[in-house]
Formats: sequence, C-alpha cells, structure tokens
Amino acid sequence: MNTWSFPDARCYNLSCCGVPAGQFSEETISDWRESFSLFDKNRDGVICCRELGGVMRSIGQTPTDDDVQKMVSDADKDGNGTVDFDEFVAMMSRYYSTMDPEKEMRDAFRVFDKDGNGYISKSELKSVMHSLGEKLNDQEIEEMIRAADADKDGAINYSGISYIAFIVI
Repeated sequence: MNTWSFPDARCYNLSCCGVPAGQFSEETISDWRESFSLFDKNRDGVICCRELGGVMRSIGQTPTDDDVQKMVSDADKDGNGTVDFDEFVAMMSRYYSTMDPEKEMRDAFRVFDKDGNGYISKSELKSVMHSLGEKLNDQEIEEMIRAADADKDGAINYSGISYIAFIVI
C-alpha cells in the first residue's frame, strides 16, 4: 500500500489489523496516517528500523538499536522486516489501549522542555517542531505559543502542553 494514496478514513477497514470497527475516530486514523508519513522518510510505504530510530531520536528518545529492532519485529506481522500502514495501525491501537495519558503528557512536555526549566520557549518549540518535520516560521511558532500560553508570560508551562500535543498528534 502506498502511504501517499491512503483510502478515505471512513472506508479504511481496520478489522484487517485486528482493530475492532469503530474503536478509533476518523480523525485518529488520519493523524496516524500523518505520523506514518513522518516516519516513512523515503516514502516507500513502509517503516524500517533506521527510519523509526531516526524519528524517535529526533524527538528526544534514546532507544538502542536492539530496542528499535524489537519494536519493528513486534509490529511486523508479515515478517518482512518492515512495518506497513496496517501493521502501524495495529501497533498504535495496542499502544493507545495501554497508555497512561497523564504520563504521556508529562513525557511530551519533557521532550519539548529541552533545558528542563519547566517552560517551553519559542526556540525549544521551534526546534522540536522542525525535528518532527513541521517547518514552521516564526509567526506560526508565536501563534502556537500565544494559544498555549496560559499565564501569558511568553512561554508554555505544563498546563499548555495539551494544546501543543493536540497540534502535533
């Protein structure tokens, strides 16, 4: 399946991935398509270990090569050494069914808060967004900060991270 010509989310049959029909919204599946495309750097319709490891490292994770290999092999149901979109959907559905939203939000905040001062600055936000493939200009970054800056101090504290996570995810 080519990642650049996904069928419409309403028509995508998730049951082939082991995901019960109706478990995830069209918007969630669309977000997963976007995420898959971010990982699939060479646009060949599959994610290999190198691509997965590269994206994880760009967002501040530090998986070993063995960790990345295990993630790919766990998701790779057809045994070809890569993860296609169906396998990615199955992997994401398993992940979302076991995740702790509060922990995920704290972890996301730590990825953005590079210097660990408890705030996400304009430069930190821009750096992480660029590493995720989002080439935003200064005005767009400033708009994101204004929208998520609960106490209007020019930076994003923990309470504003849900807005940023919504934009990214």
